[in-house]
Amino acid sequence: MKLHDLMPNPGSKKDRKRVGRGISAGQGKTAGRGTKGYGARSGSKGKLYRQGGNLPFYRRLPFLRGQGFTPMNRVEYNEVNLDQLASVFKAGAEVTPESLEKSHLLRDKRNPIVILGRGDLKTALKVRVHRVSRGAKEKIEAAGGTVEVIG
Repeated sequence: MKLHDLMPNPGSKKDRKRVGRGISAGQGKTAGRGTKGYGARSGSKGKLYRQGGNLPFYRRLPFLRGQGFTPMNRVEYNEVNLDQLASVFKAGAEVTPESLEKSHLLRDKRNPIVILGRGDLKTALKVRVHRVSRGAKEKIEAAGGTVEVIG
């Protein structure tokens, strides 16, 4: 077999249909476009986002312009500040998710907890939460307390 012997399989290649070339061709006159109407006109594929009367997809999406989407895997934390801890817990108390829930400082008990550094802390506390900001950790340790991050 040589290169000039190569041929495609029979029936795998077809000539393109030449529409609008007379009645004997089978696709003459209206060329398969029907009679009159939007689809019969030349250049009438429709606008890019046209969806036949439906509200276009880009107008159905739930976002404000420029805001984008809310990431699906974003973690929402219960934010608790140091001034809230100081007003609720006594010296030497242990701050855990359970004790924070009992003191009604959590918005949603299913979410993890982060301690933020607003306010001052005078008493030593043992803090065991999911996350602590750098400033809050420094203030807790300066007051004589300890910080433990739980997984």
